[in-house]
Amino acid sequence: MSEFNFMEKPFAQTYDGADTPSEETFGYKEPVEAAKTVKHIRVALCSDKEAWAKLSIVSDTIAIFRKADNHQDNLQLSETKKVEADGLARFITMNELRYITEYNQVTAVGLFQSEVKAHLLLFINRGSGDYKELKDGLGALAPEFVGEFLFVLVHGVKSNEKSLGYFGLTSRDLPRVGIYDRDSDMKWLMPEGEISTERVREFCQSLILGNLKVRGQNKPEFK
Repeated sequence: MSEFNFMEKPFAQTYDGADTPSEETFGYKEPVEAAKTVKHIRVALCSDKEAWAKLSIVSDTIAIFRKADNHQDNLQLSETKKVEADGLARFITMNELRYITEYNQVTAVGLFQSEVKAHLLLFINRGSGDYKELKDGLGALAPEFVGEFLFVLVHGVKSNEKSLGYFGLTSRDLPRVGIYDRDSDMKWLMPEGEISTERVREFCQSLILGNLKVRGQNKPEFK
């Protein structure tokens, strides 16, 4: 396949040779089975060496491409003794980051392994009246900050109490927006009020421009 846009396919598998691989090909059947588990992720096969070269792939590889942080994760089959469908499904899910990613124990792996250190956090109760509007609005804003921020959706549920508490929040305080910077291990809350695209954009830019500061006992202030 000579025309192939990998960045439009979050999960792709490359194979040496012009023929379509069969079930006997090592590492072929398992990714196909894994793809059935993660149906929301688009999958493709590629044997075009020119496409491989553009992505620094030199041998049979399972690759994940993420738009949220322009990251490529490769699993080279030549260096893998055993390939299991369940393990691949976990590998794909853990490394899946969207423009706005729901925070949980699985996605936390990809979020904290990403080279993008700043997280824009939308704390919100699932099912609230403004849930879809706020989620969609921030999801649309996220592409403006690729490489600068990962946008993260944190639901106000019991499993996220520790994350909420880190910002001094409970589920009764939501929705709120915060920033966590892994480089400095610092956090900021956007002041209460309307959570508009423009306010969140300004909030993000304030960190990029160095206008966020800490006051008192690591209490965040957004100016």
